[in-house]
Amino acid sequence: MRPVSDVKNTDQGDGGEERPVDAPGESGETKAELTGRQRLAAGLWPPRISRAQLIVALLLFVLGLGLAIQVRSNSDNSALRGARQEDLVRILDELDSRTKRLEDEKQRLEGQRTELETSSNQAEEARKQTVEKEQQLGILAGTVAAQGPGITLTISDPKGAVEADKVLDTVQELRAAGAEAIQVNDVRVVANTFFSDETGGIGVDGRKVTAPYVFKVIGKPQDLEPALNIPGGVVQTLEKEQATATVVRSEKIVVSALRVAKRPDYAQSSSH
Repeated sequence: MRPVSDVKNTDQGDGGEERPVDAPGESGETKAELTGRQRLAAGLWPPRISRAQLIVALLLFVLGLGLAIQVRSNSDNSALRGARQEDLVRILDELDSRTKRLEDEKQRLEGQRTELETSSNQAEEARKQTVEKEQQLGILAGTVAAQGPGITLTISDPKGAVEADKVLDTVQELRAAGAEAIQVNDVRVVANTFFSDETGGIGVDGRKVTAPYVFKVIGKPQDLEPALNIPGGVVQTLEKEQATATVVRSEKIVVSALRVAKRPDYAQSSSH
């Protein structure tokens, strides 16, 4: 006979084997689960941040902020990123042409300065340069005839689809490519020339011209013709309007149409 305190609470299974019966709510699995949660809570709270971790976090924040500012700056300054390839080619070609013209003008002015500084008769040299400048200004103003190498652009418009804005775009493209003198049919094109739509034609400074529109342009043919034929340029745009454009290079183009010089009503030279 055994004492009551030594008797274990057992549960007999189907095979007659005795097994200890756990007390309610005190299983080993539950204890392990509660212990794991307690350990996790104890590891997370209260937070323990060392000085090194704080410095690293601050450096990462500053780095992320700098990258965000850089990405935004690149996005704001990429206006040309969405441009078409033919537009980028045209812009690059215009920039190259303008750069070359500015370099040529710089060399010419430096040559004039050298001549003035080294000439034995500076008064005569100054008079010569003044006459040359007058001729140049006369060509730009359209008051004197001009000749030189260039191109002839002929626009045929059998269906009357070419409007004034297309002619204006053509003139602007030619000027950007280095055109020094332009004549449309029998009208000289100058800085203040305007174009308007007319019945059966185009108005150039109030004078009606009809198709075919013949542009006589003085300038460097190697720059003028490619500027018109670039992808998305003047020639392709006119073809979309069911018009045809032909470009012919020439070593001698004569721009003979003249404009009457106008005396300004109010503006005077500041040297007087």
